[in-house]
Amino acid sequence: MQTHKFTERTRMSELVNEDASLLSTISRFGISFGFGDKTVKEACLANNIDCNTFLAVVNFLSEGNIEITEVLDTISIETVIGYLKNAHEYFLDYKLPSIRNKLIAAVDSSDQSEPYKVVFMKFFDEYFSEVKKHMEYEDKTVFPYVIKLLKGKTEGKYKIADFEDQHSDVDSKLAELKNILIKYYPAKGVNYMLNDVLFDLLSCEKDLSMHNQVEDFFFVPYIEAIEQKNKLA
Repeated sequence: MQTHKFTERTRMSELVNEDASLLSTISRFGISFGFGDKTVKEACLANNIDCNTFLAVVNFLSEGNIEITEVLDTISIETVIGYLKNAHEYFLDYKLPSIRNKLIAAVDSSDQSEPYKVVFMKFFDEYFSEVKKHMEYEDKTVFPYVIKLLKGKTEGKYKIADFEDQHSDVDSKLAELKNILIKYYPAKGVNYMLNDVLFDLLSCEKDLSMHNQVEDFFFVPYIEAIEQKNKLA
C-alpha cells in the first residue's frame, strides 16, 4: 500500500497551501471555499463527496503515481464522472469564453491588429470548436457507456479503448496559439491586456493538461480494469 501526501486528516487549507494547482480540483468536486479548519474528511462529508475518490484524484494529480489496482474497489467512478463533467462545464462555459473576450480586447487595442485579429480569432475559434467536440463526445458517449458498464450492461462492441483513439491532445493547440501571440503579435509597446491573455492561456494550458492526465492515466485505466473484471466474471 502506497503512502500518499494527502490523507483524510489533512486540513483542506493545508492541501491548498501545499499545492495551489489543486484549487480547481477542489471546485470541480463541488467543494466551495470557506472550509475553515475542516479536514479533507470533514469537508467531503459536509459536501456529500466520496472522500476516497477525492483523495485518489488529488494525490494522483499531486504525485502522478497512483496505482489504479490499489484504489479499484475503494473509489466511486460516478464521483469521478461528476468531477470530469464539472471540468467540461468550466472550460466550455467559463474559461475559454473568458479568454476569447480578453483576446478580442487585446487585439482591438492595437492600431496594427486588424490583419492579425482575423487570424488569431479564427485559430482560437477552431480550437474552441475542437475542445467542445471532444468534451461533448465524452459527455454523450463515454460517460453513459461507463454508467451502463457499472450496471453490468454492455452494448455492441464499444470499449474504453475507442475513447482513447478519439482522445486528441486538446491542450497542444492552445500552446500553439500562445506561441503565435508571443512571437508574432505586432505590438508597438507593452500591452497589458495581451499579458493577461497570455497568463490565462498558460494557466488554461496547464489546467487542461491536468484534466487530460486524470482522463488518460486515472479514468481510462480504471474502466479498462472494470472491463477486464467483467470479462473474467
